[in-house]
Amino acid sequence: MRPVRTALAGALLGALTLAACGQSGSTTADAPPATPATTAASSQAAAFPVTVQAGNGAVTVPAKPTQIVSLSPTATESLFAIGAGPQVIAVDDQSTYPADAPKTDLSGFKPNAEAIIAKKPDLVVLANDTGGVVAALAKVGIPVLLEPAATKLEESYDEIADLGAATGNKDKADQVTADMKRQIEQFAASAPKDAKLSYFHELDNTPYSVTSSTFIGQIYAMFGLTNIADEAPDAAGGYPKLSTEFVAKADPDLIFLADTKCCGQSKETLAKRPGWGGLSAIKKDQVFPIDDDIASRWGPRVVDLAKAIDEAVKKAAG
Repeated sequence: MRPVRTALAGALLGALTLAACGQSGSTTADAPPATPATTAASSQAAAFPVTVQAGNGAVTVPAKPTQIVSLSPTATESLFAIGAGPQVIAVDDQSTYPADAPKTDLSGFKPNAEAIIAKKPDLVVLANDTGGVVAALAKVGIPVLLEPAATKLEESYDEIADLGAATGNKDKADQVTADMKRQIEQFAASAPKDAKLSYFHELDNTPYSVTSSTFIGQIYAMFGLTNIADEAPDAAGGYPKLSTEFVAKADPDLIFLADTKCCGQSKETLAKRPGWGGLSAIKKDQVFPIDDDIASRWGPRVVDLAKAIDEAVKKAAG
């Protein structure tokens, strides 16, 4: 886990000390008593500058950002989940959730430094350092958090913690990750793991899949499922391209489709593929569509993915 370090911890300690003194002293018309809201705001302000250890190293955010640009759909979801939504002024063209995120034509795949700078951000969050954009933004003094795709759940939690610290929403970020852990663990614990079910997760209709070494594969493994893609002749970094013959021979008990939006796949389209009409999952109605976005992001909605898997396993185990 990447550690989150807060700079000038003494400043925060000093703020708490001042708050204590204010509560014990008498108040006047010019100095109204502190309320929980004002005290919280003061504590957040005192937490800056903050240094976060992100994918691009130690990043110092000098003050609580109010002009955040997110070039990562996952980061966008996380920012809104931890209460930083009002601080976000622009998100990339792939950020589809939440619906009220300020979507623009900015690209996270091919980020344009000049277009980003034009938004006058005081914090930029992205998942890829394409074209040296991190260095270009750093050159003009804009703090940048590089939060790449998580390879395991702990990295997902850590990235949410990074965003919480960098935006002044640490407490809410901690709550979000705690809730994620609790819910995912509850789903996994209740799954009937003695069913010994196999599965196929389809990324697209090529079909590409995922092995158990990937972030998505690790989620499935928590439910005691056997991944047919683990036996693929070419793992391709965890994302093998499987032949229709390979899937037909493996005959998975469950099929999860993460390409219903991009590629319009369904149980009916699968049944038309050569040799797939007789698959057990199709005949027994064990084909489960999963929202493409939820299945490809590593933010708070991983809980929704875990819930979908849980429901599928319980239905199949009957």
